[in-house]
Amino acid sequence: MTLTIQVAEHVRACFAGIWIQSYEHEDALVEIARLCSNEGWKLATWDIDQGLSVGPGSTSSTGDSAGTDPLAAVRAIRSFAADDTAALVVLTNFHRFLNSAEIMQAVTRQVTAGKHNRTILVVLSPVVQIPVELEKLFVVLEHPLPTREQLQEIALGIATEDDELLDASELSSVLDSAAGLTRLEAENAFSLSIVRHDRLESSTVRELKAGMLKKSGLLRLYHGTEDFDALGGLNSLKAFCRRSLMQPVRDNPLKQPRGVLLLGVPGTGKSAFAKALGKETGRPTLVLDIGTLMGSLVGETESNVRRALQIADVMSPCILFVDELEKAVSGASSGKSDSGVSSRLLGTLLSWLSDHESDVYLIATCNDISRLPPELTRAERLDGIMFLDLPGREQKDLIWAQYLRLFDLDVDQDRPADEDWTGAEVRSCCRLSALLDIPLTHAALNVVPVAVTANETINNLRSWASGRCLDAEHGGIYQFASPKGRSRRKVSRGPLMN
Repeated sequence: MTLTIQVAEHVRACFAGIWIQSYEHEDALVEIARLCSNEGWKLATWDIDQGLSVGPGSTSSTGDSAGTDPLAAVRAIRSFAADDTAALVVLTNFHRFLNSAEIMQAVTRQVTAGKHNRTILVVLSPVVQIPVELEKLFVVLEHPLPTREQLQEIALGIATEDDELLDASELSSVLDSAAGLTRLEAENAFSLSIVRHDRLESSTVRELKAGMLKKSGLLRLYHGTEDFDALGGLNSLKAFCRRSLMQPVRDNPLKQPRGVLLLGVPGTGKSAFAKALGKETGRPTLVLDIGTLMGSLVGETESNVRRALQIADVMSPCILFVDELEKAVSGASSGKSDSGVSSRLLGTLLSWLSDHESDVYLIATCNDISRLPPELTRAERLDGIMFLDLPGREQKDLIWAQYLRLFDLDVDQDRPADEDWTGAEVRSCCRLSALLDIPLTHAALNVVPVAVTANETINNLRSWASGRCLDAEHGGIYQFASPKGRSRRKVSRGPLMN
């Protein structure tokens, strides 16, 4: 719903206090001025720089000292009252002045009186920061970011030359990358792309969006060159995620992919897979470190989480990688007291998983499923829970070949016994061999596999995953034979896909 329609409905219903959250004040004011002109309503605007300006499109100030005084601006609203028409007074960035008791009282009196004389007080602000004394007096409206059609109009208005124009598929990719930008940001990104490449390029648009992450400090953009070729095994997981992300879903949002939870033994490639998926599918990978979101003030953590998820929505299409998710939400079900932070954080995450419509694909990793609340893993929160077990012989041979090449080692030398090794331990052995200039069999004496140091924990994890999770390597339902048997697992049905 457009801002014009929202404002028109609420003014006709005589909402005397309207708070508009907008990052594009000039565009919002243009829409409101056009609405007032069409409806025959009075309009006045105020900001701390120009003071009070009367009339649609007027830029002249009142000129007196009271014109830039926020308290005087609120008191002046009553002078716009008329019996036959509504009057709107838009106060730009007025949230900066609502910490004053006098101003809050004046706003309260004005909104109450506005119900009778049809004077509408409109606060235009990029944030919703309403003091508790005023919360019940305001309705909050959101100024929508430009639609895909509006972004296309902006792009075609900038790329006017024949060699700057794109075919349908290339333009679609650029518009996907520009989703979530303001009109000004889109214009800047498209113009920069023309300057750099003499045509529109999605890479330039994504670069500008990446700058948003640096300003927020809540997310990190992962830059890597590894794709699935640099990751041995996990064939079913690779096929599942690649196929999910390559399906056209714009015509049917109900098919939107959600993401997967990667459960498994430490060192089996969960984090490496999440980072490689972005490169494989041409999407930026955003890393969400829950630890950086924790705040010292009450409500700060939850606010940071909401803001981080909003940024991820703006950055779509993208991969959102959350490592060791259980450490962030374990307090919600463990009974340990953390003042309810974990519970509220979990609630925010669950709401986003269920309701978000952006093309954000979540990859969450977990080493201890017992610390995850059951409501997080129910159907339709995610597309599936994948279990990553110790690599089998075929997968391990691929990992050995990869790291022998990476560390420039003799591929024909003897290898150590690696029955219980993860991919991380294979890499460690190769790195130590290269670092110390010793054979692999000697370097292996310095490697103690996690399957030995945490044997009981890993076997418990495998037992829990058996029959409950999908097999990341072979597809189907993961089945764990026994701690003693080294047939590793059986698959109860066919692979997820070819």
